[in-house]
Amino acid sequence: MSAGPPPPPPAAPRTPQTPQPPPTHPSRRVRQRRTLALLFFLYIGAVALIVFWPSPVDQNSAGTLRAILGRLHGAGVPGWINYDFVENIANVVMFLPFGVLAAAWLDRERAWLAAVAGIAASCAIETAQAVLLPNRVATIYDVTANSLGAALGCVAVYAWRTRTRRNTQA
Repeated sequence: MSAGPPPPPPAAPRTPQTPQPPPTHPSRRVRQRRTLALLFFLYIGAVALIVFWPSPVDQNSAGTLRAILGRLHGAGVPGWINYDFVENIANVVMFLPFGVLAAAWLDRERAWLAAVAGIAASCAIETAQAVLLPNRVATIYDVTANSLGAALGCVAVYAWRTRTRRNTQA
């Protein structure tokens, strides 16, 4: 007589498997912040070359710029657009990327710190020029123009983020 079906073969020993997490890719914001940080450090390197060069970087081109401005004044451009004006505008433009890159890297609630950091960086640069570089002239006008550039860059990021947020909510 048969006692029933034969017993099943013994099961292979089970090895506990740890679940593998899904492959993680950095979020879009993380990738964006990494790119902004890289651009910021490249920018800072370029600015450091300009501001810590032993002699004024416009030393060799100052005569050419003055000649161009003289011709422009002869053609009717107002006299207040002079060498000092161009130099101040250049300082504003040089620090615009500081404000843009720093504010874009920071969270929306802290983006204003980019303007503060720009002001601090400008003060530090002008102090270093006054103390360490005898052929450079540190002025409060440079601090003001650099600070304005950083603040305008910060405002541009605020405007962009506000515009983008409104478009996504609509």
